[in-house]
Amino acid sequence: MSLNPPDEEFGPDRTKAATPERMAHIDMDMFKANVVMLRELVAPAGVMLAVKANGYGHGMIPMAWAALQAGAESLAVLDIPAALELRAAGVTAPVFAWMHDPDADFSAAADADIDLGISAIWQLDAIAAAGSRIAPRVHLKIDTGLSRNGATAADWPDLVRAAMAADAAGSVTLYAAWSHLADASPADDAVALAKFHEAVDVAKALGATFSKLHIAASSAGIRMPEARLDFVRFGIAAYGISPFDDATGRDLDLGPVMTLSARVASVKRVPPGQGVSYGYLHRTEQESSLALVPLGYADGIPRFATGKARVMLNGKQYPIAGRIAMDQFVIDVGDDPVSPGDHVIIFSQGWLGEPTAEDWASFAGTIGDEIVARIGHRVVRRYIGVGHDIDTGLWEPGYNC
Repeated sequence: MSLNPPDEEFGPDRTKAATPERMAHIDMDMFKANVVMLRELVAPAGVMLAVKANGYGHGMIPMAWAALQAGAESLAVLDIPAALELRAAGVTAPVFAWMHDPDADFSAAADADIDLGISAIWQLDAIAAAGSRIAPRVHLKIDTGLSRNGATAADWPDLVRAAMAADAAGSVTLYAAWSHLADASPADDAVALAKFHEAVDVAKALGATFSKLHIAASSAGIRMPEARLDFVRFGIAAYGISPFDDATGRDLDLGPVMTLSARVASVKRVPPGQGVSYGYLHRTEQESSLALVPLGYADGIPRFATGKARVMLNGKQYPIAGRIAMDQFVIDVGDDPVSPGDHVIIFSQGWLGEPTAEDWASFAGTIGDEIVARIGHRVVRRYIGVGHDIDTGLWEPGYNC
């Protein structure tokens, strides 16, 4: 298995363009350090690294390569098209996909050696009907209380029997049993884990054999050692953001990976009482300078953070003045000096007093996962660190760090 990206560049064309600068700097060294720390925490359990939702907004393919270089054994995405995209990029490590449309291309998934999460008999039938020469590895999911996909306790025995029959017929390879915890409370998760083990026992009594068992994601992987089983599906923790309400990423010795920034597009001097942005939620208290920043809710800046959010400009935090718009927001800097082209840090690692993605989650009443995952396509991703060109942001192919 190669852990190095193929000899090609990642990301958009880096030639100069006339669009306003919107940049997400992705610290690949920090990401790898997080993966290494988490891998060591859960050993001897392995690590399946989730790169779904475009790598939680960081870029699926670069983060996949970095995860493998840092010791992750496999990767998780949501659906078959994303898994096929990883294969097209040259990734040969195991890739797991579990959300399937009724018209999903199970033949392509089998031919590309994609592991498939299975929640219902119709999915096994669709795989058999696809008629691939390769029997894909399937992970049977039991619903232990999250009430999303996964077989109910009542449907589980029939799903197991159907999977055993499909395995015997050569259309699938029965490989794993899995589930997902609700993170509702430690007591609720303990009940869910017990239900999972009961379901595995039912399957074994029916004659099923599983090579792997997995249930823990970031939260349980960190705080519920008994749930680590054969491997942990780490997601947001690897990107440096805490899965908990009572601890930050820094509290967990994790480093935020993404820094979101932009450059001031324009500056104007306005009189006292000047309304700012839609609805005039903010009016200047005195003659003041207003700095326009070309990031808005179309780029992932949550509109719900209006009236609460802060950013850093020239080493100082300022509140966003007025309503966050689709493409922009405004900072009221008073009499402080500011010029077009000055850099604004929306969120970063917090070491210099700038807001973090977790701070923005608090501003918007959400979780850090959403803050980074919603960063839009207009924001250029620039990959920095050892083995990366900091100026151009291009991955240096073959550099194994």
